[in-house]
Amino acid sequence: MNKDLHRLQPYPFEKLRALLADTRANPALRAISLSIGEPKHPSPPFVLETLARHLDQAAVYPTTLGIPALREGIARWLEQRFELGADGIDPATQVIPVNGTREALFAFTQAMVSADPEGLVVSPNPFYQIYEGAAFLAGVEPYYLACDASNGFIPDFAQVPAEVWQRCQLLFICTPGNPTGAVMPLETLQQLIRLADQYDFIVASDECYSEIHAPQGQAPYGLLQACAAMGRRDYQRCVVFHSLSKRSNLPGLRSGFVAGDAALLAPFLTYRTYHGCAMPIQTQHASLAAWQDESHVEDNRAQYQAKFDAVLAILGDVMDVQRPDAGFYLWPRTPIDDQLFTRRLLAEENVAVVPGSFLSREVDGYNPGAGRIRMALVAPLEDCIEAAQRIRRFIGSL
Repeated sequence: MNKDLHRLQPYPFEKLRALLADTRANPALRAISLSIGEPKHPSPPFVLETLARHLDQAAVYPTTLGIPALREGIARWLEQRFELGADGIDPATQVIPVNGTREALFAFTQAMVSADPEGLVVSPNPFYQIYEGAAFLAGVEPYYLACDASNGFIPDFAQVPAEVWQRCQLLFICTPGNPTGAVMPLETLQQLIRLADQYDFIVASDECYSEIHAPQGQAPYGLLQACAAMGRRDYQRCVVFHSLSKRSNLPGLRSGFVAGDAALLAPFLTYRTYHGCAMPIQTQHASLAAWQDESHVEDNRAQYQAKFDAVLAILGDVMDVQRPDAGFYLWPRTPIDDQLFTRRLLAEENVAVVPGSFLSREVDGYNPGAGRIRMALVAPLEDCIEAAQRIRRFIGSL
């Protein structure tokens, strides 16, 4: 048995179930969940129709690299969305479809990291827990960079000791951040590229929330965009992860992609060939349809912004809460301990949220998620409004 399996911590939702095991939700109120970041907007009908039209392809073994049409469609989307220019990315060598980014983030770490007790996988804190588990099982240590209000929820990379960068094999960034919604400026992304050159590590950018932003606002920058602006069309040491789960309300399709440095993706493809994780062909066709359409994404953005407008209007004067740069989470401070707040909110108002301390790690006595909760505005608008009203009432009762 892998000796590092015991180092894996329970997932945040396992911790949440344990926290609430003895808590009875108020039976007089219907349940409203803002805890899990699972999109609840309808999946695009045309994507589901495309999936159904290709169900006969279930009789065909898919290849790990995927069909050329999907890789071409992804490449063209990247070029347009992130200003990479015509032929800015090679679909044959710089794109790999994956079965959702969770498995890809984990698998990429196993393929790229060399087991070493002195080796590090560096990540933001709070963070998506896959980063940590992947580091443990790859035989290195996670190293956490605190993200809090003092740094705008983006690590001050210039303050990271040189020794950390020297030991770093892989840096995970998440932009827009989960749960903070903070978007890294282009200059920061380019700073990381220069650091990767200097210390010879890989930058893996989790950009799964990049398409959920203010409809008329600046779209979040991406790592490949930062490379292209520096004239680095080989995207050396850089890879990005994208998903249809949030962008297109298709979490059950389990469809995303990894793109970037061909010199990294070639061995990753070899790993995946043994890993046995080829995307079904019918799913690939449905994915292509989704990547080729922007109208449903624009509608999605408008729905989330309506929720932010309504919820912030209700909570803005009773909570320390700000509109995020992007994504669909709110990350407010709590007037009492975040775990106690979560338990009492469920017991008194039947609204489920996630304690911020469950999404981050304590380092030197400091947990940057403590005293906050994550609220996923994924429920229908009316439910988000009612949940906000209940939270306001609860805070007023404290």
